[in-house]
Amino acid sequence: MSHTFALVIESLVAVLLMLTIGYCWLLNKRLLRLKADEQSLKATIGELITVTEIAERAIGGLKLTVREVNDNLGRDIASATALSDHLRKQLAEGDNVLRRLSKIVAAARPSSEQTDEPVLSAARANAAAAEAFAERRRHSGLAA
Repeated sequence: MSHTFALVIESLVAVLLMLTIGYCWLLNKRLLRLKADEQSLKATIGELITVTEIAERAIGGLKLTVREVNDNLGRDIASATALSDHLRKQLAEGDNVLRRLSKIVAAARPSSEQTDEPVLSAARANAAAAEAFAERRRHSGLAA
């Protein structure tokens, strides 16, 4: 009976050893897969670091481009403002010339109220024109 009992215990220990060996084999496969995943993860992290550095350089380049565009745009706006002011002055001077020309034309034509007078005298028309030209001369002398 003691031999049978010893055989049962030895068989039980053998079965447990077989289970332990199988479990160790399974753990070994999982560890190998984990190490492979670790290498893959390290490669992914390395690529991520590289891509991040490239993105940082690209952002730096974009910031520089934005500064250059901002400077150029500022100069263009200042130039456009100066041109607008210059055109405004020229338009005002053109309006002034038009007013003076209107005065000359009005002085040269008889008014509708003076229908009983035939035509303004040539001397009056010449005087009005001379006055308009003198006014123009004064304005151009001041502008220059």
